[in-house]
Amino acid sequence: MMIRPSTIAALAALLSLSSAFQTLSSTTPHITSSSAFTTLFSTPPERTSEQPPKPPLSTLVKRVAVAGATGRTGKLVVDKLLSQNVPVLALVRDTDKAMSTFDPTNELLTIRKTDLGSKEDVIAAIQTDGGADCAMWCATGFSDAPDQSIWTKISAIFGFATNKQGSIDAVGLPALGEALAKSPKRTLTTGSDKSVPLPKVVMLSSAGVTRPDWTDEKKSALEGCAGIPIVRLNPFGILGVKKQSEEELRNCGTEYTIFRPGGLNDKWPKNSRPVFSQGDVAVGRINREDVASILVDLLVTPEATGKTFEGVSVANSDGYYPPAESLSVALDRLVLDKDGVSEEVARATYAIMQQLLPGEKQAAAELAMGQTYEQLDKEEVGRLGKKGTEEAPLVKTS
Repeated sequence: MMIRPSTIAALAALLSLSSAFQTLSSTTPHITSSSAFTTLFSTPPERTSEQPPKPPLSTLVKRVAVAGATGRTGKLVVDKLLSQNVPVLALVRDTDKAMSTFDPTNELLTIRKTDLGSKEDVIAAIQTDGGADCAMWCATGFSDAPDQSIWTKISAIFGFATNKQGSIDAVGLPALGEALAKSPKRTLTTGSDKSVPLPKVVMLSSAGVTRPDWTDEKKSALEGCAGIPIVRLNPFGILGVKKQSEEELRNCGTEYTIFRPGGLNDKWPKNSRPVFSQGDVAVGRINREDVASILVDLLVTPEATGKTFEGVSVANSDGYYPPAESLSVALDRLVLDKDGVSEEVARATYAIMQQLLPGEKQAAAELAMGQTYEQLDKEEVGRLGKKGTEEAPLVKTS
């Protein structure tokens, strides 16, 4: 993919807006130097050669529990962990599927049938038979049945999982946090011999989870992210479920990281540069392989602990935008959840992120469900029809 002028303009905007907001922070009381925008785009703390490289992940964890290990993203996460000699506890609904998905003879892999909708079962999985000292939440979808409806598949794409009692996100995820809350802290020793906390639970969430609850004024002002199909239609109320699950994790008393990727697109170039932001204003694409790599890297990135952030990627065209060697510098600029992101920061970030949209029209709010940016550019109708004619359920069905 060729780098478009709009991308260059966006990078220029980063520099100019960084200076402008630093100046603004000195004259406007509620925009401080600790705000997300000045932190996100200011010069990172100096990193000297005295700081040791991070040790291998296999030396920093005993075993990683992966919920939803056989899902499209979960299995990539498991493969990447095993490739780094990290023991994995795969929490799955279907052990037969897991046995066919992975090599059951791999001594690093333990497959456990687990009801993610049962708090007791999840806690038992973490705390018995050797357990795990950290966990990854990648659970998605209703089932793997071939007769799934399109809206069921959409729910899977956006990470909505249920059982007959309701959302397993709202049950299993906080159970993971509770199970790990009293375990020894995971830490990393920095170059100054200071121990900093690492996340015990990394959650794969979704960009857009807060947008249905925005005010009408904010939805209108930020239409480019509030008007995209998944937010406009919100089938099954899936975004609200994810938002609730995030809150449950934040309040469970354990160290966490919440990553909200944009649209997962397996055709989007992988090994591309991730762009992280806060305020839930990011729209765009990211390859699932890159998401899995980010999730694994977050386990050894202390700068991610206690933070929620979104991520899309700039396509790596001709090697110009490869991933950075480490996530630390980018994530160090983001603010902790307890400090919050101001409205001014979110809206300024939105203005920049909109310039990184795929396609030429860069009009995400004009998309219909099932329509690609490329189809929008060519004025082609997507697979589910024109905007406004999609028949998506607006609430979760039983």
